Amino acid sequence: MNAPLLILAVGNPSRGDDALGPLLLERLHADGLDAGGQVELLCDFQLQVEHTLDLQGRSAVLLVDAARPGVVQAAHIAPLLPRPGRPAPASHALDASTLLGLALALHGATPPAWVLAIEGAAFGLGEGLSPQAHQHLEHAYRLAHAWIGAQLAARINRTASFTDGNSAAAPGGVQTEFESVRGRADLGYCPL
Repeated sequence: MNAPLLILAVGNPSRGDDALGPLLLERLHADGLDAGGQVELLCDFQLQVEHTLDLQGRSAVLLVDAARPGVVQAAHIAPLLPRPGRPAPASHALDASTLLGLALALHGATPPAWVLAIEGAAFGLGEGLSPQAHQHLEHAYRLAHAWIGAQLAARINRTASFTDGNSAAAPGGVQTEFESVRGRADLGYCPL
């Protein structure tokens, strides 16, 4: 059985600030966030069609990636909508909206999803994390914790509503399209 919440980070630790996603997962794992069975942490170099299987059976998903300078300020979390259609046959890397669209097309459903974009500054091969990225990682860490808390509280509220006969709808909001921050396929090593 899958954990109800999935945090899926992509990035290449060998390319400077592209390591922001994997580094965030390392911190969350070090905190024991995935020890209780409510949250699964998954890391990869890039999003691929196989990740549609990882989305199945989840109550919510957070996709984490580094953003180029100026795409977001420090770190930003936003709801994500599926992009209809299928990627080109030669494509082996997907953006987050296309991944959700494929999950919907292939499996008939997709969980509510958000993207956490973390602003990077330097993405050169062999570079370490930039000073700006260190600061942005701290902000992203707080956003990720807040997202997890909100999702776990929403799960409790939905369960309570279901078990006590309350017909109130689960909290929700307007979902807006957030352009994916990953537009290329990176190769590298992800520690988790």
